[in-house]
Formats: sequence, C-alpha cells, structure tokens
Amino acid sequence: MQPDLSIVIVNWNTRDMLRDALNSLLAPGSDLRLQIIVVDNASGDGSAAMVQAEFPTVELLANTGNAGYAEGNNQGMRTAAGRHTLLLNPDVVVPAGALEGALQVLESDPKIGALGCRLVGADGRTQRSVRGFPTPGSILWEALGLSRLFPASPLFGAYRMTHFDYDRQADVDQPMGTFLLLRGEAVRQVGLLDERFPIFFNEVDWCYRAKQRGWRIVYTPSVQIKHYGGASTGQVAPAMAWESRRGLLAYYGKHYGGPRYAPIRALAAAASWLQAWRVAARRGAVRNHAA
Repeated sequence: MQPDLSIVIVNWNTRDMLRDALNSLLAPGSDLRLQIIVVDNASGDGSAAMVQAEFPTVELLANTGNAGYAEGNNQGMRTAAGRHTLLLNPDVVVPAGALEGALQVLESDPKIGALGCRLVGADGRTQRSVRGFPTPGSILWEALGLSRLFPASPLFGAYRMTHFDYDRQADVDQPMGTFLLLRGEAVRQVGLLDERFPIFFNEVDWCYRAKQRGWRIVYTPSVQIKHYGGASTGQVAPAMAWESRRGLLAYYGKHYGGPRYAPIRALAAAASWLQAWRVAARRGAVRNHAA
C-alpha cells in the first residue's frame, strides 16, 4: 500500500542525533504507514553504518561525497512514494502524535501546499522559525538597520518576522526547512528544490514558487517538535556564514534580475558580505577560543 508519508532526512555527521530522530519516528503506537529515507552525505562518523545496523526498515541512500542539502533532499524526494513528503532535519525529536497532527492540518484545506510547525529548543523555548521572503524592500530595511530599530513593525520587520505570533496558526512565506511537510500534489506541480541553492535558500525558493502557483504555506503551533539546531552546519559555522550570503545573492539573481533591481542587488550584496564577515569572524573566534 502507498505510504501515508515519506520522510526525507539529509544527514552529515550527526549520527547520535539521527539515531534519536529515527527512534522517535519509529516509536510504537502510530498507525501511519511511513517511508523513511535517510540520505547520508558521506559522513565520517559512522552514520550510514548505524542506520544499516539499527534501522533495517529505513531506506538508506549513502553518497560517496557531500552532495549538499538541496541535492540530498532531491535524491530522497525522487525515491519518495508517499502521499505527502516531509523534509526533516536529523537534529530533532518528533513526539508521538505530531505526524498525525501535521497531516490533519495539511489535509484540512486542499490549497495548503506546505506546512511548518512550532520548533522548541532544548531549553523549552519556542524558536523563531518563520521569515518573510527576502524582497528588495525587506532587505533594504535590514541593510539600513530599521528592522532592528523597529522590531515590532510589520513593515520594517517583514523579513525576520520579529512581530510574528508563534501561538497562532497563520499563512506565512517561509517556515524553516527543519520540518517542512509538502503536499504531494504541490511537489508534482512546483517541482523539486533548486540545486543552485545547495545549502541555504532552497526551501525559500521552493515556497516562493509554490505561492506563485497559488499554494498556501501555513505555520501551525498545534504541532510541536524538539529541535536542537545547527547540528551539521554548526560543525563549519564560519563557512556557513559565507554560504548563507551566497544563497541570498543567488536568490536575488534568480528572482530579481535585470537593471530595475540593480541598485537593491548592489546594496544587498554589500550589506550581506559585510554581515557574513562579521558572523564568520565572531563564530571563528568562538570556535578557536573553545578549542
């Protein structure tokens, strides 16, 4: 029978967290038919061997090199046979009933193309996991510092969504890809992730394309998972600061090309690289100090 849900997990050197995530997904008590696909990006910590030895029902796609997040997810999505597909990070624990609850919300409206949920950190606090699309205006407010001066403003805080109420369900632009439930029909219409965004902004681009086609993107607080955060990218944090900015500029090149947006692209580039330098320097200093 067709699985109710295909779950795609892209993993890189997060063996112990991946084990916890898989144990939470496979805990007894659920009637859902699950297809779980782990795409391992050539981890050096024995992740692939652990999956093979401890989770024989999980489908393992073991890459010989690090294919990146977008390509890894696309590998899994091509293998997915479920009615819907969940893109899930390995640094999470999914409590009993969360998948059923998420599917219930997704299927409550045939126009919901993607669903994000409440992410709770190890400290028990709700994590900020919703942002707006990086439009020229919202990035301009970021570059000018207005989003930090007026964090409660829906206009100036449109990108980081600092005014967003995480206690209510709402239509949003882009929930964090940590837990992104995609309707099967939406994936067939919108397509896979764009691999021109190997690490960052691939799910942003997918959500943007989905909304252009009339699909709703929804955040719900009724589904809650534990998220430890940055398990893979944290291992190379300074490099990821640069990669994030490359992703943003690639997004602008795709969706805001042409001379009309040239001044905004130039401002975004200057501000982004300056911010990347600051973040990379700070994270590198912290890492060196910790070592």
